[in-house]
Amino acid sequence: MRIDIISVVPDLLRSPFEASILKRAIDKGLVEIHIHNLRDYTNSSYKQVDDYQFGGGSGMVLMVEPIDKCISQLKAERDYDEVIYMTPDGKTLNQPTANQLSLNKNIIILCGHYKGVDQRVRDHFITKEISIGDYVLSGGELGAAVLCDAVIRLIPGVLGNETSALTDSFQDNLLAPPIYTRPADYKGWKVPEILTSGNTPKIEEWREQKAYESTQKRRPDLLKD
Repeated sequence: MRIDIISVVPDLLRSPFEASILKRAIDKGLVEIHIHNLRDYTNSSYKQVDDYQFGGGSGMVLMVEPIDKCISQLKAERDYDEVIYMTPDGKTLNQPTANQLSLNKNIIILCGHYKGVDQRVRDHFITKEISIGDYVLSGGELGAAVLCDAVIRLIPGVLGNETSALTDSFQDNLLAPPIYTRPADYKGWKVPEILTSGNTPKIEEWREQKAYESTQKRRPDLLKD
């Protein structure tokens, strides 16, 4: 998979891809991350990529021209499955969306900034708009990093255990069941006996029941779906 990220502040994006699972995925050649500075696509001597709103109003808006130049150049080099815009008013990121995106080959992610982007960008270039929650950040960079993490970990070979991602919360509209590790008895706080029994079918039955109970208690809205 190749992911091209367009940003006004590219330095904000680098560190997530220099550590942990994301770096391992890059080192294995399972994913390519290319970060593009939008200011490199403007003819302005001041590297200006934003301007005031037509009609007045507070806040600056990213201009259509440099975004057009960047996306058009990338599209001239390869085909893209999605051009994603990170924006608070997009569709809230969930596990099914991450699952679907993990199957793609090439993705562009445009990070919003300031007040947002010229509407013509959304009308003519964007194929999917994604939000990571009902709140506003200074820009879309952190949201893009969250999206990349959610997607990349699903690519076969990224995680040490191929089945690990399949048992995560939300994969089957259930939260994950309780999990334990050594020691089996700590300060009198004991691990449920079923988990040390070695009876795999019973353990799976227990986990399924606990996942349902946890979901019913914490996120009953998921069960309605």
